[in-house]
Amino acid sequence: INMNKKILNYLIFIIIASILLYFARNNYKEFNINKAISACVLAQSQTSENFNKELAKKECEEKIKKSLN
Repeated sequence: INMNKKILNYLIFIIIASILLYFARNNYKEFNINKAISACVLAQSQTSENFNKELAKKECEEKIKKSLN
């Protein structure tokens, strides 16, 4: 009986940990994409003579989302 309880506790822990990891992955995915876009825009601002922030942001979003697919 004691062994079954340990196995049950272990399975519950694995299930809860898996659910938490799934939600954390989904929440931080968007955060990481936004950080990558910001870094791309910053790099373009430092290397481009004719810098347009909106155009650069749009280009960076397209590049990053294309690379994720």
